[in-house]
Amino acid sequence: MEKITDLQGTFELNNGVKMPYFGLGVYLSKDGDEVIRAIDQALQHGYRHIDTAAIYKNERGVGKAIKHSSVNREDIFVVSKVWNSDQGFESTLKAFDKSLERLDLDYLDLYLIHWPKEGLYKDTWKALEKLYKEKRVKAIGVSNFLQHHLEDVMNDSEVVPMVNQMEFHPYLVQQDLLNFCQEKGIQYEAWSPMMQGHIFGMDEFKKLAEKYGKTIAQIVLRWDLQKGVVTIPKSVKKERIISNSEIFDFELEEGDIQLLDAMDRGKRFGPDPDNFDF
Repeated sequence: MEKITDLQGTFELNNGVKMPYFGLGVYLSKDGDEVIRAIDQALQHGYRHIDTAAIYKNERGVGKAIKHSSVNREDIFVVSKVWNSDQGFESTLKAFDKSLERLDLDYLDLYLIHWPKEGLYKDTWKALEKLYKEKRVKAIGVSNFLQHHLEDVMNDSEVVPMVNQMEFHPYLVQQDLLNFCQEKGIQYEAWSPMMQGHIFGMDEFKKLAEKYGKTIAQIVLRWDLQKGVVTIPKSVKKERIISNSEIFDFELEEGDIQLLDAMDRGKRFGPDPDNFDF
């Protein structure tokens, strides 16, 4: 396990870029005041990693929050993603330009392919490689790519993906995929760590929360980090943004990590990367 220190701690990507292992996701955060306020509160509290996407329709608000923050731009790790309808080589390059324009930024820290759209994701990856070589983005990666998607990309690419952002929670551990990514130097990252809220009614988590004197959310987020997985819980509520980050003053015992691992059912709450249609 890599050392977990504090809210601004990082995992090092395979190109040497340091990625904060804890961040704020802004999926479903409304553009304008809501997302601006959430990011402002997160940055004030010490967050340094903001994750958005073109399809979230809030890149303008994200950009405004970053621009008006007292935190220097170079100290904030900003992530966005190319949506399925924009995949392909030339269209991805145009989509990246539009995202930068909406964000009002000169570069991104990480740009991801949002889903492995069949027949297009390899051309999309070549566009990301071009953006990376031109130093318009510090790191490139993918989201929702299973092992066969990753192997397909890597068999015909110059750059190994630096990140794979996946649905990840105790009901969907995908340890084989996690192991594969770690072997290839691909940083694993979690989305939907709370199982779309289902963890809050589960007795196993209530018992662990009581044992450690922590919230259920804090238990699962700490589990993410101890698994070596970057995590980006979403919230627009100040108290939740702060509470989610209070996970650096305790450590889950190995037996409890194994307990959560053993809950794996291969159950998705989001789409299956092999069978999705947006």
